[in-house]
Amino acid sequence: MIQGIGASSGIAIGKAFVLPNWEWDLPEQKIDVADLAREFDRLYEGIRTSKVEIEHLKDELREVVGPEETSIFDAHLAILDDPVFMNEIQGIIQRQYKAAEVAVKEAIDHFVTMFDLLDDEYMKERALDIKDVGNRLLKHLLGAPEITLPSDTQPFLLIARELSPSQLAHLNPNHVLGIATLAGSTTSHSSIMARALGVPLVVGIESKLEETIQTGDLLIIDGDLGIVHMHPEESLVDHYTGMQLRQREKKQQLKRIVSVKPVTQDGKEFELSANISSLKELDVALSSGTNGVGLFRTEFLYMDRNRLPKEEEQYEVYRSVAEKLDQKPLIIRTLDIGGDKQLDYFELPEESNPFLGYRAIRICLDKKDLFKTQLRAILRASHYGNVKIMYPLISSVEEVRAANALLEECKAELKAEEVGYADNIEVGIMIELPAAVLIADILAEEVDFFSIGTNDLVQFTLAVDRMNEQISHLYEPYHPAVLRMLKLTIEAAKRAGIHVGVCGEMAGDLHALPIWLALDVDELSMSAHAILPVKERLLSLKQQECRDLFEQLLRCRTSDEIHELLAVSQDAPIAASRERSSVTKEV
Repeated sequence: MIQGIGASSGIAIGKAFVLPNWEWDLPEQKIDVADLAREFDRLYEGIRTSKVEIEHLKDELREVVGPEETSIFDAHLAILDDPVFMNEIQGIIQRQYKAAEVAVKEAIDHFVTMFDLLDDEYMKERALDIKDVGNRLLKHLLGAPEITLPSDTQPFLLIARELSPSQLAHLNPNHVLGIATLAGSTTSHSSIMARALGVPLVVGIESKLEETIQTGDLLIIDGDLGIVHMHPEESLVDHYTGMQLRQREKKQQLKRIVSVKPVTQDGKEFELSANISSLKELDVALSSGTNGVGLFRTEFLYMDRNRLPKEEEQYEVYRSVAEKLDQKPLIIRTLDIGGDKQLDYFELPEESNPFLGYRAIRICLDKKDLFKTQLRAILRASHYGNVKIMYPLISSVEEVRAANALLEECKAELKAEEVGYADNIEVGIMIELPAAVLIADILAEEVDFFSIGTNDLVQFTLAVDRMNEQISHLYEPYHPAVLRMLKLTIEAAKRAGIHVGVCGEMAGDLHALPIWLALDVDELSMSAHAILPVKERLLSLKQQECRDLFEQLLRCRTSDEIHELLAVSQDAPIAASRERSSVTKEV
């Protein structure tokens, strides 16, 4: 058993196909000064061919994974237009009299080495993009063939050192059951695409791999737990085969409650909403019976491209989502970049602690033109649906008032231009910082709603960088301090009479559901695939019994005690342990 990182959920069982690691070994090939023009022509022709090929890939994939995911290739096109990258190649050809392919290889190696040395996961992932683009260009300069996958129809598990988006784009999901890579991370472009394609993926297995995986080896890939089983015994294969069957059956069963109201046995009704970053995710959420969108992550409109999105581009996307929701709520979070979310074309300062630095609302209030462009687009879209605005990483009343002042400026501009918008648009904030929790009563008087971002709230409350492998075990959502933070926030919202929701990972965690019921939150917003499992458990619970449980949780002194109590409540549900609710019976 090899423990890696689960990057795309699901289980895959089958034989391995190991993708050869294509390494270019080019001799030092000097050229005559008279041949410089010919080498530049070869380089430019290779670039043109590569661009056409990338555009073709985008078109092929658009119908499969949606336009947002295919925008990954816009970043690849941007590299081929990047003056720094191209100047490096041209300089090697012109000053050192080297062949175009040698110059490209040296430029790739230079930038990849430079990015790999940086203590920044985002930049390390961009190194893979440069290698991907560079290898495509080298392939054309050398006239080399593509590395081809098995041509028969027998499905297989793909094993690779690392997998570029271009390689992943050529995969047939019907043939590739699952993927495991030696390197990689959950935020890489390849991981994003694997999730969009629905292919189980485990990354980062190299350090735990004691023996080489060979083509033809029987493997099990568990994308949920991040495990790869090598040479599994028949009993383990039977176990996972049974799990696959049960997962399929469970999905079919859950479809029966899509149209059922999410209400407890004693009458507490919940809003179960979706977190989305694309129209494709919205379609999945709507098919799961979502109440609306509790978090639209707009930063994905800004990523994997070579310039800021214009107002009209943003407006069209926001309007499309609002119209598809047909008056169901749409909460649009304003731009949340910085920290682990960087933009290739928007230079952010180097910081010792980027998560505590120049990011989210702090950037927006500093770059007012950038912020107003987004606010105007959101306001215009509000004319076509039930749209709300949410500011991230708020720590003070001053920030809320400054953001709202810019919002009012945008309203005045649109009114003068006779452009329609919802004048009474609701404005809320993310509660992610301990500072916001401690002044939640004051903040509640300034806004229309709260949404608790549990991911950052846990991180900042415990001072634990969840991306740091050495201390990631200390990232504990069920820490007694976190429960008290949640209680303070929700109680402040309730006293002020404003709507309060949760949009972090804990919103879709079945273990946490009794906590949200006990604290009487109004909305849970989660990934689309979590909506029906959460609803199913909700139908079997009673709010009053959850309140009794929460009182016990508050008396716990350790996270282990809290986990134990919640596990008992889930294994033997608090109300009607083995019986379906009357609503489920009707279905």
